Amino acid sequence: MHKWLALTMAAALAAVDQLIKLWALSSLAGSGIAVIPGVFSLILVRNTGAAFGLLSGQRIFLIIMVSLVILCGIIAVASGRVNSKPLVWIISLIIAGGIGNLIDRIYLGYVVDYLSFGSFPVFNFADCCVVSGTFLLAVYMLRKEKSDIGAENTDPEGS
Repeated sequence: MHKWLALTMAAALAAVDQLIKLWALSSLAGSGIAVIPGVFSLILVRNTGAAFGLLSGQRIFLIIMVSLVILCGIIAVASGRVNSKPLVWIISLIIAGGIGNLIDRIYLGYVVDYLSFGSFPVFNFADCCVVSGTFLLAVYMLRKEKSDIGAENTDPEGS
């Protein structure tokens, strides 16, 4: 049951991302908003690449790769191959961000970015989902590896 709830959350987060981007396209076109001058602004950037503008102009490649990641994530969660509840939620968070940016790439030809922190590259809510999910996945995997190593080092037979 939790897997369907997690996938529903992914769809809801992707919808929230799209609503924010619609607002950004209509409200930030032509000028930005300095929320905290010199620190944080809302500005409209049309990103044809991936994170940090990497692979700029590689739209078809990015659509294919992101689609495959989303599809693998959905299959892993929906099929029950991933049975750890935290991992289901983590993967769903990555799926949500992937879907949000994939919709932009397919329908607009670019990803709508709007969150600007000084000299850091401009990003969006979907990026936050992907980065948060990826960070949590790394933490999960490191903790799992550490617990697996700990289990290997215990000798229940006392030999």
